[in-house]
Amino acid sequence: MNKLDYNRRRLLTLGGIALGAAVLPGQAFATLSTPRPRILMLNNLNTGESIKAEFFDGSHYIKDELSRLNHFFRDYRANRVRNIDPKLFDQLYRLQGLLGTRKPVQLISGYRSLDTNNELRAHSKGVAKQSYHTKGQAMDFHIEGLSLSNVRKAALSMRAGGVGYYPRSNFVHIDTGPVRHW
Repeated sequence: MNKLDYNRRRLLTLGGIALGAAVLPGQAFATLSTPRPRILMLNNLNTGESIKAEFFDGSHYIKDELSRLNHFFRDYRANRVRNIDPKLFDQLYRLQGLLGTRKPVQLISGYRSLDTNNELRAHSKGVAKQSYHTKGQAMDFHIEGLSLSNVRKAALSMRAGGVGYYPRSNFVHIDTGPVRHW
């Protein structure tokens, strides 16, 4: 390869990196690149519980806080707890950054046992047989004072997993599965 081709490739690579950094929204880029504590505030609409959890200290996940969040996201119907994928908490934290809010998230559904999921499926056609809720990788929620459609748009822009939009039921679904939407 001659020197001109090498310099051209190097210039194109650097230009692509600069363009990519410029396209990311400022807050999203800062969230991705700056090691800082990550804190979530949530209300569980089914149990009446509230939680404020610093689940990431800037360099590591905090095991005790993840345990608290796992309990908070439990299947309250069966009183079963499962480890929730920490990437779900990261997604929610990033989503709040994109939306420019730290208002408490109103959790409608987190983990669901297979029994609970099957029971819900028997009464609703909107419940998936292989739901990511049963794997500890999904949540349904809304954020008071924010337009549900804006929450959906921000979630879609992250391209971080599944995004479901349920305006009649007043919630958005996010999960850590493959990127898709409905």
